[in-house]
Amino acid sequence: MHAIRLAFLLASASALPAAAQSQKADLLTPPADARHFTLSSTAAKHGDIWSWKMPDGRIAYRMSMSLRGWVTETDEVVTIGPDGRPTAIAIRGFTDTGDATENFSVDSAGIARWKTAVDAGEKPFGKARYSSYGGPMLAGELDIDALVGAGPAGIDLLPTGHASITIGKAVEIEGPGGRKAVKLAYLNGMGFSPMPVWLDAQNHFFGAVGGISLLPEGFEAAGPKLKDIQEAEEAEMVREVAHRFLAPANRTPTLVDHVLLFDSVAGRYVPDQAVLIAGGKVVKVGRAGSIPAAGATVIDGRGRTLLPGLWDAHQHVGGDWNLLQNVATGMTNYRSPGSSIEEAQSIFKRRASGDLLAPDGKVSVIIDKKDPLAAQGALTVSSSQEAIAAVRKIKAAGMWGVKFYTSMDPAWIAPAAAEAHRLGLHVHGHVPAHMRPLDAVRAGYDEVTHINFILMQAMPQAVVDKANTAARLEGPAQYGKDLNLDSPELRAFYAELAKRKTIIDPTLTVWEPLLTSDGSAVPPEYAAFSDIAPPAVARGWKIGGYPLFAGLTRADFRKSFGKMVEVVGRLHKAGVPIVAGTDGYGLEIVRELELYQEAGLTNAEALQTATIVPARMVGMADRVGSIAPGKTADIILVDGDVSKDIGALRHVRTVFLDGYRLDADALRKASGLSGMPK
Repeated sequence: MHAIRLAFLLASASALPAAAQSQKADLLTPPADARHFTLSSTAAKHGDIWSWKMPDGRIAYRMSMSLRGWVTETDEVVTIGPDGRPTAIAIRGFTDTGDATENFSVDSAGIARWKTAVDAGEKPFGKARYSSYGGPMLAGELDIDALVGAGPAGIDLLPTGHASITIGKAVEIEGPGGRKAVKLAYLNGMGFSPMPVWLDAQNHFFGAVGGISLLPEGFEAAGPKLKDIQEAEEAEMVREVAHRFLAPANRTPTLVDHVLLFDSVAGRYVPDQAVLIAGGKVVKVGRAGSIPAAGATVIDGRGRTLLPGLWDAHQHVGGDWNLLQNVATGMTNYRSPGSSIEEAQSIFKRRASGDLLAPDGKVSVIIDKKDPLAAQGALTVSSSQEAIAAVRKIKAAGMWGVKFYTSMDPAWIAPAAAEAHRLGLHVHGHVPAHMRPLDAVRAGYDEVTHINFILMQAMPQAVVDKANTAARLEGPAQYGKDLNLDSPELRAFYAELAKRKTIIDPTLTVWEPLLTSDGSAVPPEYAAFSDIAPPAVARGWKIGGYPLFAGLTRADFRKSFGKMVEVVGRLHKAGVPIVAGTDGYGLEIVRELELYQEAGLTNAEALQTATIVPARMVGMADRVGSIAPGKTADIILVDGDVSKDIGALRHVRTVFLDGYRLDADALRKASGLSGMPK
């Protein structure tokens, strides 16, 4: 199945390398009568997909997309066999992770063979259906037709997995030719949660909506209505899950005894402790055996570690199912560096009413200049005055901070940041083109987002001037390996950041797979989860890495990533506050901490970046971020000794969320994970 995989963070413009340009010229050209779908968001149109039947009966697809200039150009030709299943698929072109070439075929003996950028194999074709790794998204319509025809039994997939579809009721939308009936359906088995798609009245694929929507040309205006319906249905599904876990029986007093306790304030582990939780709060902390059980549920903590719930300081909250999974993997708090006001308000309201099982946190809203390269989901502005007005809108909506993006006019940063500070808002973000990180900090940034923007301090001016394009990754990838991180200029840079108490949100786990992966294995961020994730998800985690350019090798990219890791250590040593964030699912948070240890932070210091430090950053340290009497019981109990292996954080046994005692195995199952991570 063609999962809709959209890259938001790195979507940026750059000139295509010559090889890619010639490759694009070789791709199919849609005929004038081809079916035409568009890819669009609330900000702009981002691309097109066409489909048509070739003279020989094969079905062709052509996709062209530029998401903030990040280019995907692919085509696909499908040969349909006598039983309606594809017996040959050929995909060509390139995506943000390089060569998109993929081939599938079935020989005369009934053996299916496939080869992609990340895997290859063969199996008896049998009754299964090949699930493409990539290709134009619209080609998934063939699979959806097959799922509809299969009914509740669903279809076995190659290389592995099983999928089915559930079809709901019809609604009407407006489009060319008047009103049209469409149905919300869910693909099961293709993701952690049911994947929404829209069908037409005959149960053929109509479209898919989300942050970026795939819809027939002329129906783009219907996207927001369909998204609202979709989100309301999802909210009802997760409401049932929330009510199951957030039951009064799960909020009775609990005593965790004989446990290794992480004191995040002191940055140390305290052995053989007891912690009493009642009424949503930590009531008492003391020596093991010193606290009477008094009717509490007693959990034996021997061989386990009790810690403050983890923070993800770079979690773009929005998807309800992902929030549930965050809790399942030990995240009780987050900072979103960019969510829509409406989505954030919905999350806050439903969480407060007990209708959404989610971490607690704070949200920033993105502001960017109106521009083809503007961030999707941003409040876009055309002047300093409009930027200030956007800041006021964010404050009035009850949000916590503002995040400026890479296309902002540098002259607008200082006045907008000053207004944000006057209103008590946090200021952070990407560093706009033509600015270096120190320029942004001096203009009012309290925090710099992503470690690549820290390296921008030492990049050539030509890279800095194009930081709203792929240059913001390609510059550090190309020049990072040769940086002297101890040069007088960079040491002065670290010192000024420390003096100003500027916070850094590195998100190393964004860059590790892009710069170090070659497609031969699941990246370290996901390796522990690959056996318990749906097969389609685990396969999607294998990426070929960022395309090589300018004569660089994968070894060069890995050296540049090594410098990214090292600079985190330099910043920490200089006294610059670090907060751990993933800009991903949230599953990556433990790997982020492991990388901080590689950078030179101690085990306890790395853990502080995901507990007390972000709690202080957002002004919640009086309630969460540490385990102490009177604080909210946002706590995790994990199997193993985290003081000896920070990776043990993946082995969450129990989550206490606002004092609710939640079984992590049950949470994982509800969120699409089949068991305990490795």
